[in-house]
Amino acid sequence: MATDGVVRRYYLYRATATVGFVTPVFTVFLLRDLSFAELGSLSALYSALVVLGEVPTGYVGDVLGRRNSLVLAAVFKAASLVGFVVAESYPAYVLLYVLWAAGLTFDSGSLSAWLYETLEERLDATVFTRVRGRGESINGWVGAVTMVAGGLLYTLDPRYPFALATAWVLLGVPVLLTLPEPGAAGDRRASLRTVAGMARDALLSPPLRALVLYTAVAFGAVSAAQLYVQPIAVDVLSGVALPGDLPPAASLGLLYAGFTAVAAFASYHAATVEDALGRARAIALLPLGVAAVMVVPLALPLLAFPAFFVMRAADPLLRPISQAVINDELGTAGRATVVSGVSMVYGLVRAPLALGGGFLADATSALAALAGFGVVVLVVGTAIALVESPTGWLET
Repeated sequence: MATDGVVRRYYLYRATATVGFVTPVFTVFLLRDLSFAELGSLSALYSALVVLGEVPTGYVGDVLGRRNSLVLAAVFKAASLVGFVVAESYPAYVLLYVLWAAGLTFDSGSLSAWLYETLEERLDATVFTRVRGRGESINGWVGAVTMVAGGLLYTLDPRYPFALATAWVLLGVPVLLTLPEPGAAGDRRASLRTVAGMARDALLSPPLRALVLYTAVAFGAVSAAQLYVQPIAVDVLSGVALPGDLPPAASLGLLYAGFTAVAAFASYHAATVEDALGRARAIALLPLGVAAVMVVPLALPLLAFPAFFVMRAADPLLRPISQAVINDELGTAGRATVVSGVSMVYGLVRAPLALGGGFLADATSALAALAGFGVVVLVVGTAIALVESPTGWLET
């Protein structure tokens, strides 16, 4: 019963950990002041900061505690969000991206490590995919509702969604403070040099080496492609009559709510997909299927919308499964640091994709950038599989 209470509080925290108010309008908000190339450079900077910050912040999570690291993440994210209310220049946006990257890195390794170890102590680590997937599903459904509200609020004042998103994220802090800290600090505390070595060894050796690189290409391409959803949607919808003559921002809010509802449904059923396909087939097939769908809209622009839904569903399906595999391979000592090292690889791969996509979109079109990301996954993912199978060692 106590365990059920902890899981419920975890679900409540995930409900607060959404920035849905700003998601459907974030890119169009920034395009008031920035070009695609500048947006791409900010995205690449963000990825580089993640690369630099993941292992140190993961180590903080190991030393200070996973829960405390999650509290710091919420504070940094809130500081970044409130800054967008007043920022107007590229240097100001750089600072806000730095704060947001800090929030992400304090969150990434510690969240997965906290949940895995809490379940291991109180219930069963084998339910990680199910609990993580359902937590992200709750996060998604709450995000869908706030996205509709955010799109409508943007039409009143572009600053309103950012102000509400700040308050919403801060609601998670008191919830986090009620969560237990799993294990004893001595079980996971080691020198930064030691845990950095553990992360290096885990990431450069089988079985995780090919798996992490393969999923990094998939996650990096899909993440970088999200930047182009809003401009593509606006361009495609500009020639379509919408019911009720909805303002563009409100239409984006409804569209993103639909994306998030699909993602929430997919996340809830991540364990179902894992059971049906097996871990190996799920990890191998999902990225290639999504990549193929991303290429099609270059020829048929209206099919961009189904592609967006597929992109939104793939990440919450694949991430809990891959994180379960990674956690199964790790010990308690330095777990958050090693998981952060995995996220560091994801950021390292995403950075050049985001930068290249920005220049490609300026030179050609946003649709061409979207297709380019799909081609990268198909080509590089296939090459990785030919050199060293990312899934051959897994039980199917």
